[in-house]
Amino acid sequence: MTQERRKIKKVIIPAAGYGTRFLPVTKSIPKEMLPIVDRPVIQHVVDEAVLSGIEDVIIVTSWQKKTVEDYFDYSFELEEALSKSKKNKELAEVRKIAGMANFFYIRQKGPYGNGTPVLCARPLIGEDEFFAVMWGDEFIHSDPPRLKQMIDVYNKTGGGVISAVRVKPEEVSRYGIASVEEGDGNVFRIKGIVEKPSPEEAPSNLAAHGAYILPGKIFSKLEKLEPGKAGEIWLVDAIVKLIDEGFPIYACEIENGKYYDTGNKIEYLKANIEFALKREGIAEEMKRYIKEKSKELDA
Repeated sequence: MTQERRKIKKVIIPAAGYGTRFLPVTKSIPKEMLPIVDRPVIQHVVDEAVLSGIEDVIIVTSWQKKTVEDYFDYSFELEEALSKSKKNKELAEVRKIAGMANFFYIRQKGPYGNGTPVLCARPLIGEDEFFAVMWGDEFIHSDPPRLKQMIDVYNKTGGGVISAVRVKPEEVSRYGIASVEEGDGNVFRIKGIVEKPSPEEAPSNLAAHGAYILPGKIFSKLEKLEPGKAGEIWLVDAIVKLIDEGFPIYACEIENGKYYDTGNKIEYLKANIEFALKREGIAEEMKRYIKEKSKELDA
């Protein structure tokens, strides 16, 4: 019988990066706010969290990310205009955004690296509490949601959990690759993580990245970390310290899912096309356009 665990209610979403791969647009628009058709990337991340049972969303921002905060706030003037115009569908959709969860914002302080924003959220999370971390510029669409699959693993094991996907051998150098023990279905206990190995050095083809369930004790590890690769503070280095001390961390190979790396220009464009092809009202026109362009390119 699965032991009753303390419910995971909080997620940290780091969203303080410069977005240099999308300059010049990210000079004034946060990369997390770039649209996938008509919804920003970060909404897909928050949607996944809420569908997985998260109640408190902690977004770690910086001075140029005010639009992220505005997006998840109530828009009284806009709502009034939509109400007067009898645009009830649009009104309901806009109102739903602010009511999805409790939103908290913290400004990032400290050295560069993806461990820093997690440490910045420490005042909002108890040392004995488990919480989730999800990046604000990438997401996975899966059924059930990725984070829900991970929470199920946490409820069963009581350990930390990292989402994982299988990658091609030639792609392992782009990810943190997990060294794992023999697993139970799609769940594997992690022995170590090798950051961006060559195909020859990779211990597996299981990329562990994208979403995490971690214990509050990770904060003391992050606090004491020396800068690692490129002089940055890396979350994975703190996770490895937990693993080395015997704390159980599991890789959950996500089922029925597709990963969208929307921090990458080509993958971002592909995601827009895929979501447009699924959207009622524009899918048929999009298909016709793609067929026409394909004929032109083949001519």
